[in-house]
Amino acid sequence: MAQMNPDARRRDGCHLGLAGTSVARSGPRRAIPWTRAPRLILVCAAAILLGCGCRERAPEPAPAAEPAPAPTNRVDIPAPVRQNLGITFARAEVRAVTRTVRVPGRFELLPNARRDYHAPLAGRVELLVEPYQRVEQGAALFRLDSPGWRQLQQQIAEAQGEARRAQGASATIGPLMEAHHRHHEELGVLIRVWTDRVARLGELAAAGGGQGAERAEAEAKLAVARADLAEVLEKEAELQSKRAEIDADLETARVRLELLLASAGTLTGIPAAELAAVSGSAPPLWRALVALEVRAAAPGVVGELPVSTGAWVEENTRVLSVVRPMLVRFHAKGLQSDLLRLRDGLAARVVPPAGGSLGPGEVMQGELVVGIGADPDGRTVDLLMTPSRAAAGARAGVWGFLEVVAEGSGGGELAVPLAAVIRDGVTPVIFRRDPRNPDLAIRLAADLGMDDGRWVVVRSGLREGDEVVLDGVYQLMLATSGSAPKGGHFHSDGTFHEGDK
Repeated sequence: MAQMNPDARRRDGCHLGLAGTSVARSGPRRAIPWTRAPRLILVCAAAILLGCGCRERAPEPAPAAEPAPAPTNRVDIPAPVRQNLGITFARAEVRAVTRTVRVPGRFELLPNARRDYHAPLAGRVELLVEPYQRVEQGAALFRLDSPGWRQLQQQIAEAQGEARRAQGASATIGPLMEAHHRHHEELGVLIRVWTDRVARLGELAAAGGGQGAERAEAEAKLAVARADLAEVLEKEAELQSKRAEIDADLETARVRLELLLASAGTLTGIPAAELAAVSGSAPPLWRALVALEVRAAAPGVVGELPVSTGAWVEENTRVLSVVRPMLVRFHAKGLQSDLLRLRDGLAARVVPPAGGSLGPGEVMQGELVVGIGADPDGRTVDLLMTPSRAAAGARAGVWGFLEVVAEGSGGGELAVPLAAVIRDGVTPVIFRRDPRNPDLAIRLAADLGMDDGRWVVVRSGLREGDEVVLDGVYQLMLATSGSAPKGGHFHSDGTFHEGDK
């Protein structure tokens, strides 16, 4: 029998198997021994598998590869992340970095910021305030029980009595002067009458009539009247002199009383008019005060208390000080080499140091005042600036930096705080806040220029008003370090380009 092709044999076998199965089903039915049943089941299963293997299957398609994520230089900074990392922002602004003179200094109190209160007289002190207590103008600071105050009260009482006596004498001299004036007028009338009488009697005597005795009596009466008039005139002169003396005494008493009340007002801080005012039957205030009360002449904060309650102090002893802490100026030391670039009146401002006592927003503006002297050993010159508005953190002894835009050529450049720049290896990096999404920060390779120790010029990548990360920039650098793909670069808008340019 000829050899059959294996493939043909398999195909024939398939057909034969199927045909044999068919024939076996169509032929006369015979009983299948139970010993051949398992073998028959195996043959049928093999035939089915061979028939299935004869059909060709189409290859299954390979799964599509997922596209690689596009490179990005953005990092998510939602509100919880900003809070946990303490992220703050600073705005890019135009500054004259190349012309800015920046020197360190500190705040100091203005000369009129401290007011010392001394004991006006010797006595025993009773303090009415505590250290660091805020007081308003007119508030009582301490009470002084002084024998000198009682002596002053006695002098005021004596001056007041003298003034009243002089006023009473001045009041009585007027009617007396008026009575003498009326007496003067009456004597004048009497003299005129007797003068006419003597003249008529003289005419009668010349005509050969009249009596000589009557004429002599008239002349005597006229002489007496004239003598009385002379006495009246003398008395009036004395009264005029006495009146001038009384007026002088009254004026002296009044002036002395006013001066004593003014002294009492100086000692107590109460106006003299208020001390001398009388209300009903109550005594005036200068007499009612048992002890001196020294009051605040201006509002402020109580400073040190060198004496304690109950202490005996001598006259002019300093009892306490009241300070107005917001009256400060900034005192810095500049280099003498910058003197030609600095002058009085230049715009200056005080900026806080990084991590210092003042907050980043507490920048104070003012005008520069160049000191009148210089230090030959340190080659420095005093620079002073009184801020137009003192920030809450400006206190005597707090230090910071004085920035002055010196005279010279050159305009402003776009700059950011130097603290916002961090280096990732040798590459300076800044993180710009996405203007369209405040919850994203864009990592940029910083294109930097000159700096003045606090601000640095950024040549590209930013616009005025853009925000950059200030606090928290180190954490963002660690989170994004090494994430940039090799062989490419990012632009400021976040797009990635392959290649170095």
